[in-house]
Amino acid sequence: MSQSKVTAPKQIRLAINLLASGRHNAAWKTLDDPAGLSTDLDGFVEIAQTAERGLLDGIFLADNYAGLTPEAYKRPWRALSPGVLLASLAAHTSRIGLVLTAPALYGDPVTLAREIASLDLVSRGRGAWNIITSQHEHAVKVLGAGAELSRSAKYDKADEFLTVVTQLWQSLPPAAIVADTASSTYVDASRLRPVEFQGDYYRSAGVLGVIGGYQGQRPVLLQAGASESSKQFGSKWADALFTSHWEKPSAQEFYRDVKHYAAEKWRRDPAGLLVVPGVYPVLGATEAQARQRKAELDDQLDLEHLKGALAALLGLDAADLDLTRELPYDKLPPSDPARPAGHVQRDKVVASARERGATTKQVLLEYITGGHRVVVGTPEQVADDLTDWVDTGACDGFNFNIDRYNDGLEHLVDWLVPELQSRGRFRTEYESTTFRGNLGLPAPADETA
Repeated sequence: MSQSKVTAPKQIRLAINLLASGRHNAAWKTLDDPAGLSTDLDGFVEIAQTAERGLLDGIFLADNYAGLTPEAYKRPWRALSPGVLLASLAAHTSRIGLVLTAPALYGDPVTLAREIASLDLVSRGRGAWNIITSQHEHAVKVLGAGAELSRSAKYDKADEFLTVVTQLWQSLPPAAIVADTASSTYVDASRLRPVEFQGDYYRSAGVLGVIGGYQGQRPVLLQAGASESSKQFGSKWADALFTSHWEKPSAQEFYRDVKHYAAEKWRRDPAGLLVVPGVYPVLGATEAQARQRKAELDDQLDLEHLKGALAALLGLDAADLDLTRELPYDKLPPSDPARPAGHVQRDKVVASARERGATTKQVLLEYITGGHRVVVGTPEQVADDLTDWVDTGACDGFNFNIDRYNDGLEHLVDWLVPELQSRGRFRTEYESTTFRGNLGLPAPADETA
């Protein structure tokens, strides 16, 4: 009598969003010496080591990449250069992935190709690039970049940028470094793969002066976005997609779309494309304690400032919003499809708030302060939620936004991770020394072959 094969439960991928004080806008008000948080290397090292103690897959370092950002007037901001900070964290960790955020629209592909490859090499295979195509007004101004590109032009330019970077990473194979003392040949020119690229936006010819990744494999690529153009672009290039969904049906639709594009349009194995939405957990030993923790942080928020941010997102005046009432749906202007990022985010906020009958204050506390879905409860309750999303085709894992560092991360590592491990849903030791290996991703295809 044959026995049916037992399928192991799907493993959940987990990463953290690295922020100086935490995702909650008021977290810094509760911490000692908050003025130094944005450049406190010791604090970042402690966060990284705690995350690695929890066996998390990666540290995601978001970045606004240019100038003093609007958030800096209200909370600690992202100040240090991502490459410098992550290289420092690489020296204090040994397994966790290190994700550097950088644009594929500004700067030059050669400089960035070298920086990402260098991070991957000095971390021994733990470096990664989070590709962004955003065009924030403050960044465009400080960079002197001129007018914003149209949506189609933006992704055409980014596609060329990625083409140059990935070709450069393949231009110096490890096998070309022969170090042959007899012939006094260090690099065998016949084994090189020089780049010869001419596009509408970029040109490049020659060989990158560094191997394109640890052991000759390119670094892991990640990309964030939710518009149709972003989904097409991400499903072509990325190993993992960061996204934001408050409602499971929209997450499931996104998941189906990008997996379909990967398989049908780009002829990729969809299992090699991970979908990892952001989630904002607030944990407590009891549900009441978790809700009390969030309430204590919420009480210190500047609600008038947040109301202004919400009004700007919705295309309203702040005076149109009453904190005690639902959003004024009858006053909402039509979405502007010419600005897809804001258009998609706004529509998600409005749809979720309407579905739940949320008051404007609830919208501020659950959507505007964190930008991602908030889950409040015990480790068991949060684990139930996460496994449900993974098991119903909404995602492959999560990028955690920690409410406050470091105690919020310690709750995650000491409470939530053991709960997931007890269910067989998360590792009990790292499987690999590389980020790609721990994510369970296949070796990248050699596009020049």
